[in-house]
Amino acid sequence: MQRIKKGDIVQVIAGNDKGVQGEVLEVKKGWQVSRKRQRVRRDPNRDRVVVSGVRLVKKHQRPVSQTRTQTGIIEFEAPIHISNVMLVCPNCKEATRIRFEVEPDGKKYRVCKRCGAPIDK
Repeated sequence: MQRIKKGDIVQVIAGNDKGVQGEVLEVKKGWQVSRKRQRVRRDPNRDRVVVSGVRLVKKHQRPVSQTRTQTGIIEFEAPIHISNVMLVCPNCKEATRIRFEVEPDGKKYRVCKRCGAPIDK
């Protein structure tokens, strides 16, 4: 189970946008391909999230035939590393760490460490 999921409200804890809160639009898991052995494995150093309103970058895009619909200067959210964001508890409205608890039927859910309220039960 992931600590941060799509749709969660997170707060940036490091970088130029420190203190800004936003919704997670996308979670990108990091994968590493070994060229010698031709195998793929998880690489947590490459885990990134895209947060609305955070790390806005501008891209200058030229028109190429009929494939690109947007041309000119495009502004969009760039991904940031998952360690630079912290989940905001929907109950206490503060950035908090989370822990996992397991129900008797085996279902796992996230719990706020600050107030003890379940996050996604």
